[in-house]
Order: sequence, then C-alpha cells, then structure tokens
Amino acid sequence: MRISRPILSGLLALALTACGSGAAPAADSDEIKVGLLHSLSGTMAISEVTVRDAELLAIEEINKAGGVLGKKLVPVVEDGASDWPTFAEKATKLIRQDKVATVFGGWTSASRKAMLPVFERYKALLWYPVQYEGLESSPYIFYTGATTNQQIIPGLDYLKEQGKKSLFLVGSDYVFPRTANKIIKAYAASNGMTILGEEYTPLGHTEYSTLVNKVMGAKPDAVFNTLNGDSNVAFFKQFKSAGGTAESMPVLSVSIAEEEVTGIGVDNVAGHPVAWNYYQTTDTPANTAFVKAYKAKYGAAKVTSDPMEAGYNAVYLWAEAVKKAGTTEVEAVRKAAPGIALERPEGLVTIDGDNQHMYKTARIGIIQPDGLIKQVWDSDRPIKPDPYLKGYPWAAGLAGQ
Repeated sequence: MRISRPILSGLLALALTACGSGAAPAADSDEIKVGLLHSLSGTMAISEVTVRDAELLAIEEINKAGGVLGKKLVPVVEDGASDWPTFAEKATKLIRQDKVATVFGGWTSASRKAMLPVFERYKALLWYPVQYEGLESSPYIFYTGATTNQQIIPGLDYLKEQGKKSLFLVGSDYVFPRTANKIIKAYAASNGMTILGEEYTPLGHTEYSTLVNKVMGAKPDAVFNTLNGDSNVAFFKQFKSAGGTAESMPVLSVSIAEEEVTGIGVDNVAGHPVAWNYYQTTDTPANTAFVKAYKAKYGAAKVTSDPMEAGYNAVYLWAEAVKKAGTTEVEAVRKAAPGIALERPEGLVTIDGDNQHMYKTARIGIIQPDGLIKQVWDSDRPIKPDPYLKGYPWAAGLAGQ
C-alpha cells in the first residue's frame, strides 16, 4: 500500500513526539555535530549549493584553528530538495536523530517558514543566511542575511535617486516576493512612485513571454525583481529578446548574486542593478582572505556572493557565541550572542540583541561584463536591523497583514 506524503509526515511527527522534545547534546566529547540544510537539488540548487560550500569552508577553517571549545566540528549535510515540507522533515531529523548542536540552512522564506515551528518546538537553533522580507523574528533563529531596511528599502531609495518614478513588480509566487511587494507598494505610495503592474510565477517557471510583453507594454522606468532560483535564467533571456535593456528599463534584483549571474549568462544581465550587503569585489582585508580561501578550495573560476558569505559568517558567529557561553547549550548560546561583533568579508557584523538579526552595510551594485558586481553606492556604516519597519511611518500596519 502506498502511503501519502501527509500521512507519512504525520506518522513522523507522532514518532518524534513520543521521543520527547528538546535537542539532546552530542555524546562524543571530542566532536560537535552541526547541521547544514540546503537545496542541493531542484530549482533552488543554483543558489544554495554554494552556501553549503561556504559553510563547509568555515567549518574547515575553524577546525584547523583548534575547533570550538577544543572540539572538532563535524558537519551533517542534508538536502532540502527545493521542497518546503522536506526542509521541515530534514530539520527534525538533524535535531532529533543526529542531535546536532545547531543548524545552518534554508534560502527561500517558504523553507524558513516551514522550519520555524520545528526549531521553536524543539528549542533548537537555526542560522538563516539569506536576505528576506522581514516582519518576523524568532528566539530560535539568527538571521545573518539582510532584513528589509538593509536591502529592499535601500534598493528603492537608489531607484528614487536615479529618477525612477514608475515600477513593475515581478516575483516568484511564495512568501518573500508577495510580502516584499506589499512593502514596496507602501513605500511607493509614500514616495511619489507608481506601481504599473505586479505579476507572480511559480518557482521553476520558464515561460515568460506573456509576462515580459506585459512589462514592455506598461513601459515602467524600472522593474523590481523578486524572482528566485533558475526562473531568473528564463526571465532575463526572454526580457533581452523582447528588447529590454539595462539602459532603457533597468531590472533591480534582490536575489541575483555572482553565482546566479553565471547561471543566467552575463550577456543577459550585464548593466542591471542589484541590492545586497556584500560582493566578491567588496574591499576589505577579510574579503581578500575569504575569496582566496574559497577559490583555493573550490576552484579559481568559482565566485563568492552575498548569501554564501552570510552562511560563512553564520558559522563563525555561532562559534563565537559558543566560546563566550562556554557550552553549546542552546539557551546559553542565545544569551551570549547579543552584541557579538566580528570583522567579516562584508565589514563589521554585529548581532542585535533585540531581534537576533545583524547590523549590516547596504550596498547597491551594477553587474559587469565580466560577471562580477561593481558597487556604486553603500550606506557608509552598518544599519541597525528593523525587521518590523518600526522606524518607517509609511509601513504602519504591514506587520499585521
């Protein structure tokens, strides 16, 4: 008899409940197991494989330097397979069966939303490495990527400064793009900008001719792009084929970094702007060392990017919190984490004690013909994370929507 996925998930949950709640510490006194949970297959693999690789590099470096509390970190790697229920199942396995001390993982907000109740239920820690739509915080998640006021709002400010008064919104059909676009529409209404259209497609979608025709027909000053995964390959190719150019209609993206540029094809995206907190070209001593180490491990042709740097940072930030706490016990690590500040490849990163997000410097860049990204603007200093946009009167009420 074939058992359906929902029934299997229910049986798994019952079995885990019987085992009790809470993450047990690893028994081996010479090792600390940590979980790495990313999409290594499916539509999101184009983005997530390299985040896992950066986390493995950090673990290797930390082990070479003596480990954490004198113990070797041992990664337990799982594939979320671009499937949100799978992320929840694999997170449960890492916590309950593998008994990892913490998990580094996720990319899409759908994967994070699927994992959040698992980590809260078992009081385990997730370090989430990717920019997201904000309007969330959890005592059991540390957010090492940007929240809204560190990426989306600076991106909008940049477009406004460039004289762009009308936008067309294009996104994948899940949590991040839809929530981000609510915020973008509220910003536009308060800043004299017009939204000419708003379109969504499923993750993995590849037929964009109709959508591109709508964009071209609306004639916006710019497109704000929240597509994720390999859908960007199809969109940008078809956008270019329809006559769209960075000069006539720039597409500002918040999920395309150096790794995705390679997959999309630089000829299709050169000249378009992106909003992040880090680029391979970011000029800091720590970044010079990071890029050199990453290329030495994975190949001279490999590129670094914001999400992988945030994943790399996450391992170091967790290790620093464990050293400060003197234990991997979750509540002690949470208590020790606020205020920890490290010089990372992107610059100074500090854990905010109010919401477990990071202070981060915002950066706008332009994709270059060589596939790298040239910074054209930055916030000059790390921005305090404001996931609920409490500092923006025009955002009042968004958190309840």
